[in-house]
Amino acid sequence: MNIKVIENQPVSEVLQMLERPLTDTKVTEKAVNEIFDAVKRQGDKAVREYTLKFDKAALQALTVSSEEIADAAAAVSDELKNAIQCAIQNVELFHTSQLCEEKTIGTMPGVYCWQRSLPIERVGIYIPGGSAPLFSTVIMLAVPARVAGCSEVVLCTPPRPDGTIDPAILYTASVTGVTTIVRAGGIQAIAAMAFGTETVPRVDKIFGPGNQWVTAAKQMASKEGIAIDLPAGPSEVMIVADKTANPLFVAADMLSQAEHGGDSQAVLVTSDAALARQVVSELETELSRLSRRDTILEALRHSAIVITGSDDDTVSIMNGYAPEHLILSVADPDGIAAMVVNAGSVFLGNYTPESAGDYASGTNHTLPTNGAARAWSGVNTDSFMKKITFQNISLKGLRSIGPVIEVMAHAEQLDAHARAVRVRLEERGGDA
Repeated sequence: MNIKVIENQPVSEVLQMLERPLTDTKVTEKAVNEIFDAVKRQGDKAVREYTLKFDKAALQALTVSSEEIADAAAAVSDELKNAIQCAIQNVELFHTSQLCEEKTIGTMPGVYCWQRSLPIERVGIYIPGGSAPLFSTVIMLAVPARVAGCSEVVLCTPPRPDGTIDPAILYTASVTGVTTIVRAGGIQAIAAMAFGTETVPRVDKIFGPGNQWVTAAKQMASKEGIAIDLPAGPSEVMIVADKTANPLFVAADMLSQAEHGGDSQAVLVTSDAALARQVVSELETELSRLSRRDTILEALRHSAIVITGSDDDTVSIMNGYAPEHLILSVADPDGIAAMVVNAGSVFLGNYTPESAGDYASGTNHTLPTNGAARAWSGVNTDSFMKKITFQNISLKGLRSIGPVIEVMAHAEQLDAHARAVRVRLEERGGDA
């Protein structure tokens, strides 16, 4: 096992050493442009051809039938169904709490303003397949969409070589309100949702994680006028720990993150050198128990253990790194949590593993990566909604606010704006 240890270095140098692995975007951009152009021109035909090329699946139908969904439900164990239903309930409860009450505000006498939250009508959710079919991501995206009131939810996920989709994905989609399930992955799936095809509805916003190809495709979709959830890259965790932390728990959290992919990153930050040594030992022991060992080893090669000289340095590194997931395994997690300004999701205390947020506690696991947490929020109910403002001004209100508008409009040399107010104020017979 090879994980770098950074000890007593200036904060700026630590953050430089923790920079995320970079990918060459030239190759991905070329592929994205080519596939987007083909899907735009040829629709379903192009989607099928690229699915055959990349997923080795010769598809007869792009969309999944109700019979296939029923068969999938029968193939999922009752134990897993119960776990999925529990997770759905928790995620729905937490995301329902995010709905805002509409309020009308009188900013001046006769001047009333309000904001209304309305669902985005058609949303697309991308669910990775491959070696780890992420049915949990169906919950994290389809449930908030249902809470928000989206009328159409289109799900795209790559098929297996025989054209089938993992039963757990299909079952979860069927119980979370997904309206269309498409067996397509990668760039071609994102393009299909961006443009629409004979089979795949065009959506207004695309959600979901994916590899560098999917990420590049979502960025291209945004250039085509389709909104996306957030900038997404390889998954990451930062663990802030002190002498009260359990080194086995810390190692387990680092390894759980590392198994997401070889480009994932797990970082421990601590001022306790003895704890750091214990964690290294536990990493080596625990690694032998895990099935995705090669993937984890690759991720650990660009992960790190940082030993700081002070608590202030620890907090500066924590906020400077802006982690997707932040675990606070410290004696006073609430105190450190109060200092957090940049993070996707925060896990407090020794008994709050990041896995809880990934699956079932209620928070969303679709989060900003690669430092985007400095400006972006994770997916939430608002992500599936748009906010429209309204205002209603009486003649009395316009007499009050009109002079303010006129002065400002004239100052900007926009006389027509001022005139739009003046003609109303000069009208006779209006009701106050």
